[in-house]
Amino acid sequence: MRMPPAPSPSPIRVGQTPDGMFTYLVDLPPETLPPVRGRDLEAAWEAARQAAAARAWDRTRLFRFRRADGSTSDLALADPDACCWAGAVDRLASIASSYGLSLCLRLLALIDLLARSRWTHGLYRIGPEGAELHPALLRTAAQAALNAEARFDESGFRARLAALPDLHSLARGALA
Repeated sequence: MRMPPAPSPSPIRVGQTPDGMFTYLVDLPPETLPPVRGRDLEAAWEAARQAAAARAWDRTRLFRFRRADGSTSDLALADPDACCWAGAVDRLASIASSYGLSLCLRLLALIDLLARSRWTHGLYRIGPEGAELHPALLRTAAQAALNAEARFDESGFRARLAALPDLHSLARGALA
């Protein structure tokens, strides 16, 4: 008789400081987190939008990523908006799992990319009902690797996005 395999321990340990800050000790670097499904990233975007509209502010979070060589890197989410969005994703898909953490970091990386990269402006539209994102943008963010700083490599992201066959719909004014 074969015994079922023992569940593997989570690479993420969650704690909380006396002042309420969540801490995440992650036994892998951000660039090794798994890709996510585009529909899950879209759901995370919507959950974050709703949380922000409801002013559902959340707690500060500190992530400590450990590399194979034993070195670490830290990511602190102290900005009220980032804390709100991370809280929304945590409620949607626990960020104590590698998938949920990947979903959260990809959402934050996408927001960061949209805010700092002018070339993305044709890929989304912001209106009174929220933001409409081009499906290719979501698909790319769901699959593109994060870098060591838990961001998207802008040139790699842009090249991957440009290679998608449905990006030509922008030329026909899909988001105009």
